Amino acid sequence: MRTLAAETVDKIGQEVTLQGWVNTRRDHGNIVFLDLRDRSGIVQMVSTKTADAGSEDVIEVVGLVKKRPENMTNPKIPTGTVEVEITSIKIISEAKELPFPIDTDGYDIEEEIRSKYRYLDIRRSRMNKNLRLRSKVVAFIRNFLLEREFVEVETPILTKTTPEGARDFIVPSRLQKGKFYALPQSPQQYKQLLMVAGLERYFQIARCFRDEDPRKDRAYGEFTQLDLEMSFITQNDILELTEKLFSSLVAELMPEKHITQTPWPRLSHKKVMEKYGTDKPDLRKDKNDKNELAFSWTIDFPLFNKQSKEDFYYGSGAKVAPSHHMFTAPHPDDISLLDKNPLKVRGLQHDLVLNGFEVGGGSIRIHQREVQDKVFDLIGFTPMQKKQFEHMLTAFTYGVPPHGGIAPGIDRFLMAALGEPSVREVMAFPTSSSGQTSVMDAPSEAGKTQLVELGITVKSQKK
Repeated sequence: MRTLAAETVDKIGQEVTLQGWVNTRRDHGNIVFLDLRDRSGIVQMVSTKTADAGSEDVIEVVGLVKKRPENMTNPKIPTGTVEVEITSIKIISEAKELPFPIDTDGYDIEEEIRSKYRYLDIRRSRMNKNLRLRSKVVAFIRNFLLEREFVEVETPILTKTTPEGARDFIVPSRLQKGKFYALPQSPQQYKQLLMVAGLERYFQIARCFRDEDPRKDRAYGEFTQLDLEMSFITQNDILELTEKLFSSLVAELMPEKHITQTPWPRLSHKKVMEKYGTDKPDLRKDKNDKNELAFSWTIDFPLFNKQSKEDFYYGSGAKVAPSHHMFTAPHPDDISLLDKNPLKVRGLQHDLVLNGFEVGGGSIRIHQREVQDKVFDLIGFTPMQKKQFEHMLTAFTYGVPPHGGIAPGIDRFLMAALGEPSVREVMAFPTSSSGQTSVMDAPSEAGKTQLVELGITVKSQKK
């Protein structure tokens, strides 16, 4: 039976079988020390015979667990009070020399080569810990919400292209040639339809896809968010639930971290811009303290901004564009301004900010068809563009509850909480800044047979 490295501290005087990687090898004349690494940690092994295993070889060792002398313990590792005296060793799989060291934090290694050999990059302690913590974070979120009567629902990945605020990734249909699916920028419309369906409390750990330029707080192409929606609630209900969720999560999974201020500050967009010059201020008392987490809310955003050239997905003849998205509800006190002065209308939007990063956003949604129609008109939607949302407008005629939600980014939250320089440091196989998928050399060309089946002709690029 296999024994894990971490279990050896409880097996002094027993013979054990260990399997894992050679983390380091140290030769001291007639004695060879090998550190074995597995999912539980590292344990030192010692042999007075020839041990040919080299760094990163996968090995199986049979040996006797012994207590180390007091003056030879290693307090830096949990197994530092024991070592395994090797009886026999078998090399399961040899490793050739690695293309880069994995015993460092890896920040100084070029992203392109780390991406190409991501399966090796993940072996480094920092990356391994990040991914294990990410798994625990997702599990904590799921259990927290299930205990509060939320229903986890998976929404379609192949969906409809609609103008929602960023460029869609489109997927050609083989069965309906000339038509295309879109990968979801978010499950926004589906989660609102689930509120019409009467679920009342929905969540999903959702994959989202947006064809927009990469930046350090978002990898190109795809990311993961906690998608959450509730019916018959106020904005305050959403803020309080989110604050409870992340405060509990930090206390349970990141006990070394401390939150700067509780309850979290709620700052109006107008005042935060006047005071800090940004709507995502870094409110840490000591910005060099990686263990300080300064959460805050930015609220009372304007519902609309002046339309710019970047707002290509809205009507070209309109003067305004949504500051968040077109489903955000206007403040009840400002409804009359939609016709008179839409740029003065406040939206019931809320952004979750952590250490200077927007790590989540949400809002109370429009639930009246006439108000949604009005917003579509204000942002210049043509009848054809409105028709793309007919499924929602129709659903809104069958009794829709007041509802709202929030979508904190899993990648962004972990990046900010851990003080990592990029979201790619908390993702297993991210796309690089050039848009190339780790390890797989994607995107790549499609075969001629595939293109014929899809009815697609690729024009060659003239050089």
